[in-house]
Amino acid sequence: MANWLLAQNLGFRRGGRWLLQGVSLALEPGFWVLLGPNGAGKSTLLRLLSGEWQPSEGAVRLWGRPIGEYRPGELALQRAFLPQQRSLAFPYTAREVVALGRLPHQKGRPENARDLERIEAALRETRALALAERPYFSLSGGERVRVDLARILAQETPILLLDEPTNHLDPRQQLEVLSLLARRARQGHLVLAALHDLNQAALFADGLLFLREGRLLAQGAPQELLQPALLEAVYGVPFELLEHRGRRLVLPVGEGTPTA
Repeated sequence: MANWLLAQNLGFRRGGRWLLQGVSLALEPGFWVLLGPNGAGKSTLLRLLSGEWQPSEGAVRLWGRPIGEYRPGELALQRAFLPQQRSLAFPYTAREVVALGRLPHQKGRPENARDLERIEAALRETRALALAERPYFSLSGGERVRVDLARILAQETPILLLDEPTNHLDPRQQLEVLSLLARRARQGHLVLAALHDLNQAALFADGLLFLREGRLLAQGAPQELLQPALLEAVYGVPFELLEHRGRRLVLPVGEGTPTA
């Protein structure tokens, strides 16, 4: 069987500068977390893997087929993408925003019982049901994140690509979202999310991918990759290892770091 999502020598150039170069990876079902400092190329890679941007070199293949060969409606049934920056041109309610996720399935027909069921289920799963009739523009940043996440869940795709889905969320909500994504992965989905919190990634991810300066430095299991030498190479600061309930956690150490 072909890899679900494959990148081959992927590169992207803009304004005379390479934002991403030489990235090759193969992803199967599971919860994958994309990590790296600001400007490492995480958002660029997600946009290329989603098919939103076309690479300057290399190729992305979805189910073994070049992603550029998919028609937009066809692609929307295979992968859902949640970018960092999201905007709406119309004054929709939260429920109407989530309903946008059903458009690829409707193909011009009116909403049916299945669509309404999936919209309600997505709102419940993201704890956004109480927001359903509120105008999207009136929601807080964290509330919008939950509604936007419900929209891509309602899209019912086997692949979920998310750029910093825990932004604007409080600690409890972050754990709820990561638990939801990990649950989706256990159900057979491929989930790839860009995060900044190394320890959240350690607790929830099946696999990690580290980017620095537009290049993929490492890919593997959290227990293998959360090593001080690799983390210092990625982030430019030393790290210490901690153990918590049998899981490896990490702490950056620098000038001014409190010590016992």
